[in-house]
Amino acid sequence: MNTLALYPGSFDPITFGHLDILERAANLFERVVVTVAVNKEKSGVFTGDERVALINECLEGKEWAKSIEVDQFTGLLVNHAKKLKAKTLVRGVRQISDFEYEFRMALTNKRLAPEVDTIFLMPDEEYTFISASLVKEIAYWGSDLSSFVPENVAVALREKYAK
Repeated sequence: MNTLALYPGSFDPITFGHLDILERAANLFERVVVTVAVNKEKSGVFTGDERVALINECLEGKEWAKSIEVDQFTGLLVNHAKKLKAKTLVRGVRQISDFEYEFRMALTNKRLAPEVDTIFLMPDEEYTFISASLVKEIAYWGSDLSSFVPENVAVALREKYAK
């Protein structure tokens, strides 16, 4: 049995919804690696290194986070999974539109790496409407982010959008 799972995403920025899924995954697997996708062709609000640092800050002091690591990757996720010898990918699904996209990705990943499975976890209902793009828009307009992201992420977003 493989006890390692990858929780991939752009996490630009990480939200309370992401953290909820991560905590659930940490309760299911002995080890979870948050894998921050870095696409050199796309410009995000935060660099890969900044996202890794923000996620690590969010995990500090949380008992459930002791078995979580954070790294970043470029390229195909299944190649990264093979490299780390992970057999499970964890994906969060908030609504039906997420499921349709994630289902297609899971089937594609299965075709590329039959040994890697994808599991879908639902966040607590209070987080089902939160998305990173929504958070970025709220931050852009200078509104309150306290319901959407941890304080360290809110501070970092305010600093980015103040420039």
